[in-house]
Amino acid sequence: MLDPFLQALADILTQPTLLALSLGGVMLGTILGALPGVSSTMALAILLPVSYPMSPEHAMVFLIAVFSASVFGGSISAILVNIPGTPGAIVTQFDGYPLARAGKAGHALSYALFASTIGGMIGLAILVVVAPIIADAAMSFRSPEFAMATVFGLTMLAYSSPGSTFRGILVGALGLLCGMVGFDALTDVPRFDFGFAFLQSGIDIVPLTVGLFGLAEVMRNLGSRQAGAEGVPAIGSILPPWRSLVRLTRPMLRGSLIGTFIGAIPAAGSAIAVAVAYAQEMRLSKTPERFGRGAPEGIAAPEAANNACVGGALVPMMTLGVPGDTMTAVLMGALLLHGLRPGPLLFAENPGFVGVIYGGLFFAVAATLACNLVLIRAIVQVMRTPMHILMIGIAALSVAGSFAIRNSINDVYIMLFFGLVGYVLGLLRLPAAPMAFGLILGPILEENVRRALIVSRGDWTVFIDRPIALVMLLLSLVALLYPVAAMGWRRLRAARNGTGRTEPLRQTDG
Repeated sequence: MLDPFLQALADILTQPTLLALSLGGVMLGTILGALPGVSSTMALAILLPVSYPMSPEHAMVFLIAVFSASVFGGSISAILVNIPGTPGAIVTQFDGYPLARAGKAGHALSYALFASTIGGMIGLAILVVVAPIIADAAMSFRSPEFAMATVFGLTMLAYSSPGSTFRGILVGALGLLCGMVGFDALTDVPRFDFGFAFLQSGIDIVPLTVGLFGLAEVMRNLGSRQAGAEGVPAIGSILPPWRSLVRLTRPMLRGSLIGTFIGAIPAAGSAIAVAVAYAQEMRLSKTPERFGRGAPEGIAAPEAANNACVGGALVPMMTLGVPGDTMTAVLMGALLLHGLRPGPLLFAENPGFVGVIYGGLFFAVAATLACNLVLIRAIVQVMRTPMHILMIGIAALSVAGSFAIRNSINDVYIMLFFGLVGYVLGLLRLPAAPMAFGLILGPILEENVRRALIVSRGDWTVFIDRPIALVMLLLSLVALLYPVAAMGWRRLRAARNGTGRTEPLRQTDG
């Protein structure tokens, strides 16, 4: 993959269109990520329709830049106003905001920026090394393996979603039903169209993600009457002393490795990675009492883990066709939108496009560092935009983007419907991400299960006869049953502690 990577990097640097798309994506991603209430998933969802008229290469360079830069952008609002712009920046505010209040906001932003760069580069390096190996092994996969890999991805998503596992499974099942709307791929019979002709072509991923992650978030923000970030403090000096950055090398490396590993687990997400990285640094620190009061390690380690998750989350998406998190689910939707199916065949049939992803991510990480060192003060000024003006603009962009995909007002209606669904899920404290995963992975699951049963003439043991499929099925069952077993064990311990364990033993001995 070295030659396609270098060729893609050379194309970005020499072709004005690709260069402008990548730099524009970096700026948009940083700004949207820095704005409170606009997550990385939301940024990708509302900008996904913009990539529709582009070529697949141009679209991926643009979206990868938005993805990578928005992950760092979330730390800006976390440090300056104690409001994380993205879920992965929740831990950054613990030490970033106290450091900003101490008059060192610029230094805190620099710690986050350099840690993000190192984390992004290490995540990319591991992606380049590991992804071809996994893709080569996955070339021996058949329908049973792909079906069980999809089940494992859906299970991990439900297991790691906020709230109970049952709620995640319930919403994921609704997503699977959404993926079955339209003509059956094998029998060409319309399903779940309810007499509406426009549903016979299925539910497109773009209006669903724009509504679920974009419009629903707009409704929540407008309903909360959040004023915005007008109270952004001055950032002062940006570059900290060189010795301070050198001392943070080990926390950055540890956070990067943790973030890449956890990011590669389907649906684990950056929120888990940053929490683990932060806890690890507290455990290793000789002065753990400094954490929560402005410790630079409390910024560097989680930010490195946060951005390393970008490369890690791309591993299962590119090799197995299973999104690593909600952001890569939107990226996977972009690939499907342009007629490309992520998976091992992507490496075999289109290595040049894989090189574009690698080159686009490398340039995006480097451009995020360069652009923010120069333009961070201007980006901070954008954060003072009143929230209601920002949300109205995003709502207008959501409507225009949904319509532009197929020039159909019906897609706007679908977007509005799923915007309302996402808003209701938020009120009920149900995770929205499993629905998007279900829509993307549902058709893949159905197609491979039915194909495996056709080949085996209806014999369901085909899913346990093949070792890899059996291992993935067992892992899925363990993930589903573990919360139930853990709850039962806690109740059993509580009952024993309440009644006293020693007295029955004495009676038995007597």
